[in-house]
Amino acid sequence: MSALRRGQTGGEAGVEDVTIRTLKLTLAYDGTRFVGWQRQADGESIQSLLEDALAKFEGMPVTVHGAGRTDAGVHALGQVASALVSFTHDPVTLHRALNARLPDDIRVVGVADAPEGFHARFGARSKTYRYQLRAGEVGDPFTRAFVWQLPETLDVDAMRAAAATLVGTHDFAAFQSTGTEVSSTVRTIFRSEFREPEKLSGADPLGPRRVIAYEITGDGFLRHMVRAIVGTLVDIGRGRRPADSMAQLLDGGTRAEAGATAPPHGLFLVRVDYD
Repeated sequence: MSALRRGQTGGEAGVEDVTIRTLKLTLAYDGTRFVGWQRQADGESIQSLLEDALAKFEGMPVTVHGAGRTDAGVHALGQVASALVSFTHDPVTLHRALNARLPDDIRVVGVADAPEGFHARFGARSKTYRYQLRAGEVGDPFTRAFVWQLPETLDVDAMRAAAATLVGTHDFAAFQSTGTEVSSTVRTIFRSEFREPEKLSGADPLGPRRVIAYEITGDGFLRHMVRAIVGTLVDIGRGRRPADSMAQLLDGGTRAEAGATAPPHGLFLVRVDYD
């Protein structure tokens, strides 16, 4: 915490210092109906709804910074946000009150006071994303908003071998959306792997709900990078390109040479880690 004066300069008579605190908020949300994390001119965003809820306690507008600017339709299990506020509600009370004000498809799962200078986005050391696929001729109405449904069987072993190629420091220009401006397309990936397919027990008229989960952890991600990687991995799983083509894309490949961008609804921001 730090003593600051909102909109005032020191030495003015009758004006008291206001103690500013930094909040760290952890959120889970179903991104299906939102325009994404970031506030936009049209449509509801997670950021705008959270800022509006915090403003009720602050008595003035509050700016919230998210660790990841998830796109429209993308979900989160562990999005992290930070905000500077002056109200004194304790974290337990604030946690309960925010969930009472937010819609059911956005839940605050943690509230804490963070050290001065904490910033959800710029302080992040790594982020973990998960992408969920489901292979089968008949779609599952219960998971359709959270998986990319594919009609054919995928060669997961080939996809797993290609995914392992991504670990390390590489130039991911081939997996960046066109028209995006960044200072560097080099990123370091710490983990890139497929989890074993999960099955629900019991009779299921749709057949086994085989959800294939791909997880990737890195120090940062380019716009649509994970979805472009998944689109390329699916091409490999379908047999449309060899597994070793992933290494070739990392060695000077272009966006046009990589796979299509996977749909947003299979993607989750799972976790954000800090030092």
